[in-house]
Amino acid sequence: MRWIAWTLAVLTLSTGLSASAQDPPMNVVFIMVDDLGWADSEPYGSRFYQTPQLNRLAASGVVFTNAYAANPLCSPTRASVMTGQYPGRLRFTTPAGHLPQVVLDAKMPAAGSPTEPATNGQSNTRLPNSAFTLGNLFKQSGYRTAFMGKWHLGNDPFIPENQGFDVVVGGRHHPGPPPPGHFFSPWDIDTIPAAPPGTHIADAVTDEALSFIAASAEDDEPFFLCLWPYDVHAPFQGKDELIKKYEARVDPNDPQRLPVMGAMIETMDDNVGRVLDQLEASGLADRTIVIFYSDNGGNMYDRVDGLLPTSNAPLSGGKAMSYEGGVRVPLIVRWPGLTAAGERHDALVTSPDFMPTFAKGLGMSLPENAVVDGVDLRPALGGGELEREAIFCHFPHYMGNPQIVGWMNRPNTTVYRGDWKLHKFYADGPDQTDRFELYNLAEDIGETNDVAAQYPALVAELTQLIEQHVADIDGLVPVANPAYDPDWTPPVLDLKPVGGWTPSANGQAKLSLGNGKLKIQATSQDPWIETNRIASKARVAEPLTLVVKMKSTANGIGEVYWGEAGAPAFTAERLASFEPVHNGQWHKVRVTFQPEKPLASLRIDPVKAAGQVQIDWIWLLNAEGEKLQTWNFNN
Repeated sequence: MRWIAWTLAVLTLSTGLSASAQDPPMNVVFIMVDDLGWADSEPYGSRFYQTPQLNRLAASGVVFTNAYAANPLCSPTRASVMTGQYPGRLRFTTPAGHLPQVVLDAKMPAAGSPTEPATNGQSNTRLPNSAFTLGNLFKQSGYRTAFMGKWHLGNDPFIPENQGFDVVVGGRHHPGPPPPGHFFSPWDIDTIPAAPPGTHIADAVTDEALSFIAASAEDDEPFFLCLWPYDVHAPFQGKDELIKKYEARVDPNDPQRLPVMGAMIETMDDNVGRVLDQLEASGLADRTIVIFYSDNGGNMYDRVDGLLPTSNAPLSGGKAMSYEGGVRVPLIVRWPGLTAAGERHDALVTSPDFMPTFAKGLGMSLPENAVVDGVDLRPALGGGELEREAIFCHFPHYMGNPQIVGWMNRPNTTVYRGDWKLHKFYADGPDQTDRFELYNLAEDIGETNDVAAQYPALVAELTQLIEQHVADIDGLVPVANPAYDPDWTPPVLDLKPVGGWTPSANGQAKLSLGNGKLKIQATSQDPWIETNRIASKARVAEPLTLVVKMKSTANGIGEVYWGEAGAPAFTAERLASFEPVHNGQWHKVRVTFQPEKPLASLRIDPVKAAGQVQIDWIWLLNAEGEKLQTWNFNN
């Protein structure tokens, strides 16, 4: 049967006819989860998380054990899936799709911080509307197209509606579920229907997906549905009854033992099951391809009640790192007529592969000048081998902070060929030479035994593949940073509080009081002020609003970070942006956010350039608009 399906597919391509010209066309449901690690489900060996619906899907399809995201972070992998291109070719290599500034021509700076041996690449912040996406591919082929869930590839006009999708639910810039309620309603987003307070966003979005499937079945129209849930990204919130369930399942000897993550994964799994049920109820299960995938590895840097969110063991590292825990991800595919039920396959798969697989497998036409980095996965779906030499991850960025947590990632490019994986770390060796790590993943999946010194010829061979790849994609290449100083130590700064606020530890903000105003002299591009003098008694998990009356002669966006009790302060998961007016006149800015634990600190980055900022007052308001705390700057 698989042979017959494969033969028909080849005949379809060779005659130039679309699959829909001969048979009822296949529908596609593409589910891509956010931050789900390789080991975070039962098909991949978890003993803590219960995922009966993923078990059900795995039993009817193929489980890939060597599937990868082409980047260890979300926006780049999403752009890669959408276009069939490596993130390095797109120069969209950090999770920057939520940032206000539009960058479409990322460059490598000539120099960097004195703490960094290599230059640190810039990243684009948008998937341009000129890109040919999966939405465009299916729409031009006569499919109904829908995008539902997390987009994180830009805000208007860089939204799914302008990139081939007819129906959009969610689909905006948010890096996680939108505030103020995050996973539970209400949400500050107009593309998700309003729901009763306390409704889980995964349930609400899946409701819309089920309606879309049912309507497409009733109208007998083929459809392409991207269902990209916000699960299981921060903030870490779960349904109370599921948290209690997983509290009872905790084994102190299992590194996966965070109850709220168990609750989040089970909610995600439940909604996968609802989709499978709807396909069966609509009579479409036998003519619908289902893909289940994750955009990067599990989060191993946040802390929740003193615990890591999950464990990627036996893999090393996690999200934001090029080690296996950051890039090896779950992939389950059910393709009726092609995949054999319950199979497992060790083929090397990466995120650019979906575009050519759909195009060739469904008889669709790519633009004549289309550049596609992936390969057609159908041979592996049918149990065979893929014709490919290698896959790559080009990640030219530092991630982390050497003074706080150390470097989670150093700029590198990695190549996989067969069982071998080579990391090339730019300017990270003696005298800022490149440094290499080589692993045989068949023998050392945890990357614990670097054998680069034992196989110099293989290192040279794989390095040549890396260099050819980076040249082919015209990737930004880090070089030795001329400003690097291995003996550099932070200057001794005057960090005395002024008006209850402390200037930034990087020395880029100098504070003074005058005429009843807090004056901030920004000396470079990253000034901020912070305070841990939080006297307010805000209710836990209620939306808060920070209102600042300020005027600026600087430039750039503004940001508000908040710290929570027992959690790392001022991380990307606790960040909200605003757009100041830089005309030297007084304006009020408002930023709403929602801590999940008692508020412990606040940080305001008022601008992103040198110049002067004055602040008249700062108010912290509760959800009813009442003042919880005020800062006035009278002498």
